[in-house]
Amino acid sequence: MVKLFQRAQRSLFGEILDWMLTPLLLLVPVSIGVTWLVAQGIANAPFDRALESNIQTLGRLVDADNGRIKFVLPQPAREILGGDDVDQVYYQLLDGHGTLLSGEREVPFPGTDDPPIPGVVYLRDGQIHGQRVRIASLWVAGSTPDAPLALLQVAETREKQSVLATEIIKGVLLPQFAILPLAVLLIWLALVRGIKPLSVVEARIRERKPGDLSPLDESSVPLEVVPLVLSVNDLLSKLNDSIGTQKRFLADAAHQLKTPLAGLRMQADLAQREGANADELKKSLKQIGRASVRATHTVNQLLSLARAEGSGANIGRQPCDLARLTIEVVREAVPRAIDKRIDLGYEGAETGSPGVVFEGNPTLLKELVRNLVDNALNYTPSVPERPGVITARVLVDPFGHVLVLQVEDNGPGIAEHDRELVFQPFYRVLGNEADGSGLGLPIVREIARQHFATVRLEDAHPGQQPPGTLVTLRIDAGPHAQPGKGAG
Repeated sequence: MVKLFQRAQRSLFGEILDWMLTPLLLLVPVSIGVTWLVAQGIANAPFDRALESNIQTLGRLVDADNGRIKFVLPQPAREILGGDDVDQVYYQLLDGHGTLLSGEREVPFPGTDDPPIPGVVYLRDGQIHGQRVRIASLWVAGSTPDAPLALLQVAETREKQSVLATEIIKGVLLPQFAILPLAVLLIWLALVRGIKPLSVVEARIRERKPGDLSPLDESSVPLEVVPLVLSVNDLLSKLNDSIGTQKRFLADAAHQLKTPLAGLRMQADLAQREGANADELKKSLKQIGRASVRATHTVNQLLSLARAEGSGANIGRQPCDLARLTIEVVREAVPRAIDKRIDLGYEGAETGSPGVVFEGNPTLLKELVRNLVDNALNYTPSVPERPGVITARVLVDPFGHVLVLQVEDNGPGIAEHDRELVFQPFYRVLGNEADGSGLGLPIVREIARQHFATVRLEDAHPGQQPPGTLVTLRIDAGPHAQPGKGAG
């Protein structure tokens, strides 16, 4: 494809113009060739008819008498053979054996092996004395059945035919060359008019304020541009959601950090007051330590949530052994469970067993398991009369390609009307005094959604008091898994 307009950066206008003008210009030499062939045919037709008429007229002057061929040229016939100021006419008369009886010897003999047919005129091109000529051949039979055949040929140069063909070509091609620039101009104007809607969309986007992320109106653009506008609207929607998430994250972070920071400041002021004794100072420092731990935990949870939400579908995936990750988290949490006198354990599939390995992000999955175990440790009380028990388990359904992670405790449980609310950031069940930021389950849901999983909350021991909590994570580990909503 020959480019008429070369550019460093591709232009839609130039691209369309190239694809329209290049074939148009390539058709010009084709049009010239076709016109030349047609002109030759048109110019040949009248001269061929005249040549046929002349040789048939001359053929009637040939006769045979007593085995001899006679050819008498009256004055009108001589005028036919005389030609004119432009073209010359040659004739030749041969007997059946090829002996020249009259006329020009240089007229070529017909080069055909077909038997002669009297009365039929044959036309062909040839040369005489270096000049192109048109030759008509006619086999003439005598008036009696036993009369010998004679070959009559008439040749005429083609100067008038060439002049006529040239005039026809000029008459056809010159208007085409005059119309071609006009056609290019009209194509240019049509393209300018055709891509004007794109300029309108561009102007509409430029006129928008920085904070305006509302979708563009696709009803006022051509059908071919609608997919582009819909894609831009989809991008604007995603950008709006992303900005909304960032604003919500900043507002929530500021709100959640305000309380521990205010506590830190208050305890620092109490520690610096006059007359404070050592016990009061020690108590204030202890409160400062607890507030700083809570603030650190809240910041870490906020960063984990932001990292999970920001990963989206671009998380790095690799083979993950869910049993191994869960066992590692349980081992890391054992010292804290011992401090709280809670029985923490693991049961279910072993590391490396069939079905426990699937494609996922090990860092995010470990964060998910850690949040479930931390939640259970935070909200499960343990007293000598009723020690706390937490069990993490991994179950495999090899036939349904489903991998199940469960974390079960014997704590107070979660009321049914709160089971959807607890997945909202910073939501805390009323009446619960346990330390926490309210971000654990939102983090779990987001990571689950990115791993084609669903999360369900239910009572661990229905009908008992306390009922406990059973968190079930179902991962579709099949080859055609699709992202889920993350909670169910």
